[in-house]
Amino acid sequence: MSIEKKIEELRKKKEEAKLGGGEKRIQKQHEKGKLTARERIDKLLDKGTFVELDMFALHHCTDFGMEKKRFLGDGVVTGYGRVNGRLVYVFSQDFTVFGGSLGWKFAEKICKVMDLAMQNGAPVIGLNDSGGARIQEGVVSLGGYAEIFFRNVMSSGVVPQISAIMGPCAGGAVYSPAMTDFIIMTKDSSHMFITGPEVIKTVTGERVTFDELGGAMTHNTKSGVAHFAAENEEQCIEFVKKLLSYLPSSNREKPPRVQTGDDPKRMDEVLNSIVPDSSKRPYDMKKIITSIVDNGEFLEVHMHWAKNIIVGFARLDGYTVGVVANQPKFLAGTLDINSSTKAARFVRFCDAFNIPLLTFVDVPGFLPGTAQEYGGIIRNGAKLLYAFCEANVPKITVITRKAYGGAYDVMCSKHIRADINYAWPSTELAVMGPEGAVNIVFRKEIEAAEDPEKKAHELVTEYKEKFANPYIAAERGYVDDIIEPKETRPRIIDALHTLLNKIEDRPVKKHGNIPL
Repeated sequence: MSIEKKIEELRKKKEEAKLGGGEKRIQKQHEKGKLTARERIDKLLDKGTFVELDMFALHHCTDFGMEKKRFLGDGVVTGYGRVNGRLVYVFSQDFTVFGGSLGWKFAEKICKVMDLAMQNGAPVIGLNDSGGARIQEGVVSLGGYAEIFFRNVMSSGVVPQISAIMGPCAGGAVYSPAMTDFIIMTKDSSHMFITGPEVIKTVTGERVTFDELGGAMTHNTKSGVAHFAAENEEQCIEFVKKLLSYLPSSNREKPPRVQTGDDPKRMDEVLNSIVPDSSKRPYDMKKIITSIVDNGEFLEVHMHWAKNIIVGFARLDGYTVGVVANQPKFLAGTLDINSSTKAARFVRFCDAFNIPLLTFVDVPGFLPGTAQEYGGIIRNGAKLLYAFCEANVPKITVITRKAYGGAYDVMCSKHIRADINYAWPSTELAVMGPEGAVNIVFRKEIEAAEDPEKKAHELVTEYKEKFANPYIAAERGYVDDIIEPKETRPRIIDALHTLLNKIEDRPVKKHGNIPL
């Protein structure tokens, strides 16, 4: 055969591979409102940068007539390319081939790009649309999943891992995304669950729809499995790109600095009046965050889950920071099981990838109640305490109002090695709220008074005068300065500049034992 014919044959095979399961299946994919595996990659990566690997891979299964059903690429498109000029590795599951089900060769292809990503210090992006394990390959497909799971763990904290769920993701398949750093789900078309509605109906008698059981909003609002909910696949891909813009390519680098054009010395007079005079009145902490960060741009993570705490990415003078903040609008900003878990995982991600932490504090304590105690608020609250203690990236804390009890300690206080701590004049630092404290400390005096209610009110007023301010903490060096709210942005940026080359030695160990 001449070289011309060999080249022609190569071109034909490449065109065949690009068709995946064929035109009819591609059409069905489009009819469902879904993009194909290759279309998703084209939208994600910079034009002309995708380099495909293992395009000609084929499975070797001979059971159930599978030797007669072979598709080039075996149901997953893998390779590397660039997002905004930066190297990324990607795999995109192809639902048109065996419903995107995973067999051994399919898994091998994914493992290859994960290994390359770790070796070359670049993020891994998984575009998931799969029916799960390929039943015809039996335990071999399960082995393939386990190989991927192992690499998820080895990659954790080494390179960012992002999962976009754009179709079904069921059974053992869910554990790979679950171990990645961020999960983005598309509304209406994506689902994640261990066991489907039919199995649940058979075993427990419960009737539940696919969307109720494992849809995007279920996992964004109830389980906390997913971090973002996208309206469609295009928005899902934009979330991936936006997220990557804040992150370093690996733990060997710092996040890229971006020229935002926002004056680092900018002040905002609105901040001076944003905290209400009454300590019982709520306000929106997001307004404080967006007022302070560059151009008001804040990429909130887990927006729909555990709303009493806010986490997300922003920039200050172009530098990426991870923001953690109590939200007085929900549950008065108390810490509970879900908010502690949510913030702890975010803090650990930032620490793993050299992202400074900026914490805004307005916390009256931990949420009381039997449901919280029985659910393990002690263990779960300790996760956030552990995460902040463990983190040795630059840590800056701003107390805007309440900082009561153990929650004061947990929210990146000076005592757990925050580098710079600022307090607003509205700060209240105490073991507990005034009413509770007075009822404990002065119980006998109140009971003995002619007018117990009046006496209690007087004592509460005295308590507030003594503790409802930041000066005692400042006397002891627990806060580094008391600042006007309007000057928060320039003060934080100045502190951040001094901390960019921070080095903090810690004891040598294999790893700690976080209270999971």
